Amino acid sequence: MPDFEIEDQYRGIIAGIDEVGRGPLAGPVVAAAVVLPREDARIGDLYALLNDSKKLSASKRDLLAARIMDCAIVGIGAASVREIDRVNILQATYIAMRRAVARLPQVPDQALVDGNRDPGLPCPVQTVVKGDGKSLSIAAASIVAKVVRDRAMTRLAVRYPHYGWEGNAGYGVKKHMAGLTDAGPTVHHRRSFKPIALLCDAMEEA
Repeated sequence: MPDFEIEDQYRGIIAGIDEVGRGPLAGPVVAAAVVLPREDARIGDLYALLNDSKKLSASKRDLLAARIMDCAIVGIGAASVREIDRVNILQATYIAMRRAVARLPQVPDQALVDGNRDPGLPCPVQTVVKGDGKSLSIAAASIVAKVVRDRAMTRLAVRYPHYGWEGNAGYGVKKHMAGLTDAGPTVHHRRSFKPIALLCDAMEEA
């Protein structure tokens, strides 16, 4: 379970940063930067409940995200499908992370970033592989980013009902792929991703 062991190595404002949405075939990539308070009457048992967002149910993520937003300092950033296709998904992820940090009220003294690469932040960075399972700050960021992105994909699913985005968040599962076959790609599909690029090529040749 994540804890504050990594955060305790530093002084000042420490932000955990994580992203969601590198793998889907559709939708933006979203990042969150979270500065958790160490003492706050609103925290209660929050820290005992935080974990890698992928290990939590959707309902628990929603509840935890609301509590994080209530007691923590949070910045959220995203990179659009157009940006993903223009610069590639890795660079778009870095853009989203930089935007998330830019939306904090001040630059943190230290950033803890999930992964093994520095996204080019305006502050010192420690990368932490599988950080959402080690650092409470990164775990909180993973939960917020996941909830924000899932809600965005659910809103898009109302306008584009063929793909099941409300349930698959744009990943290339069976229902999504069937929708692509039936209705073709939308403006929210990542045309630089191979399955979408192949489909677009096939449609042009037909």
